[in-house]
Amino acid sequence: MTHPCLACGACCASFRVDFSVHETQEMGGDVPDGLVVDVTGANCRMRGTDHSPPRCAALTGQVGTQAACGIYEWRPSPCREFAAGSDACERARMRHGLPPYPVEAPFA
Repeated sequence: MTHPCLACGACCASFRVDFSVHETQEMGGDVPDGLVVDVTGANCRMRGTDHSPPRCAALTGQVGTQAACGIYEWRPSPCREFAAGSDACERARMRHGLPPYPVEAPFA
């Protein structure tokens, strides 16, 4: 069975993603510099997440059908900490007309 998040991507197209500049490659982290925009001297944001509607520049595929993070191994901390099935996950899924996260899935 495929992980439910790989058919979703709603979180990547619902929220602003801000994080420390220290997570960027330029500062010794893993997040590719070309996918971030400066917010303050200490914080940056994933490109595309401040648009209306938001859509992370690293999101590949189509929300609700087949989606994936193009930089999964190098994604910033807010993405690593985002919990599938959480209240925020459910809000994102609702925004995109998707059913609730399948809690019975072995991936929860």
